[in-house]
Amino acid sequence: MTRRPRNLQTVEAHIFEMQRLHPSASGDFTGLLNDISLAAKIVSQEVNKAGLAEDILGSTGGTNVQGEDVQKLDEFANHVFLKCLGTRGQVSIMGSEEMEHPFFADTREGSGRYVVVFDPLDGSSNIDVNVSVGTIFGVWRRRSALDHLQDEDLLQPGSALVAAGYVIYGSSTMMVYTAGHGVHGFTMDPGIGEFLLSHENITTPFSGTIYSVNEGHEPRWSPRVREVVRRLKYGRDGGGGLTARYIGSLVADFHRNLLKGGIYLYPPTDGKPDGKLRLMCEAAPLAMVAEAAGGYASDGSGPILEIVPEDLHMRVPLYIGSRGDVLWIEKMLAQPDDHL
Repeated sequence: MTRRPRNLQTVEAHIFEMQRLHPSASGDFTGLLNDISLAAKIVSQEVNKAGLAEDILGSTGGTNVQGEDVQKLDEFANHVFLKCLGTRGQVSIMGSEEMEHPFFADTREGSGRYVVVFDPLDGSSNIDVNVSVGTIFGVWRRRSALDHLQDEDLLQPGSALVAAGYVIYGSSTMMVYTAGHGVHGFTMDPGIGEFLLSHENITTPFSGTIYSVNEGHEPRWSPRVREVVRRLKYGRDGGGGLTARYIGSLVADFHRNLLKGGIYLYPPTDGKPDGKLRLMCEAAPLAMVAEAAGGYASDGSGPILEIVPEDLHMRVPLYIGSRGDVLWIEKMLAQPDDHL
């Protein structure tokens, strides 16, 4: 059987092609996305050695600003992204899920045009059992003068994002990003060490067949959320129920639902009334990807992309995926309990 030739467009070539849509572009943005792809390659190589190399798996013994155990690979990935994104001077501020405070980069020889917030290794507690993990990133433009940076330069809503994406480290490593011109996926070819275009112009179905939620939290949900999940499971509006698929790694659950159609839920609980997921480094970047692919992301009452963050680590409830399914949930949650 004759094999079809691979698509040999690398992520770097694709980003450069997108730059041509903006003749006045300086190249800073292209360089930034290339730096992100380099960091992802380095992290991917280390993740793939988990279980073989010494001192990769397990906890550092410390906790992050959210009080969560810091895994050794969390720390490694955070260091890699800080180093790779801070070398060309086009980034003025970096925020990370692993750091309490933002990092102000050296921009003496660069424009400092961009602000980047990332979760360096989402789902890292799953690495010990070989479950897919990922990186999430969002890119904003700096608003103030470079020598007078203010809170508003960092604390911007998702609607101001200029690019966002994620990397999933699974059976293959894949980078998915949007810069406002569609959602594109690139799969790592380990033989040549390059991300090659594999999923061009990803679109997600308007309604899906999958729901993803940690049903172990059901006793701590509100009556409205319980009814929403019950109808997703057993059927709504006379239709059949959806299929439950929950990995427990946000990037992996989101990626599957993006491609196949479905909805991911992380509702508030009585222990976490503001939700668990971070707005800036998780919810907002994935919301931009979802909407660019035809989906939608909500906090239960309105668009995630319209929320102005109060601080770097602000948490929000998240309902994200197929547009029709998320809009249905918003409608359900807006009803009084006695009308459910």
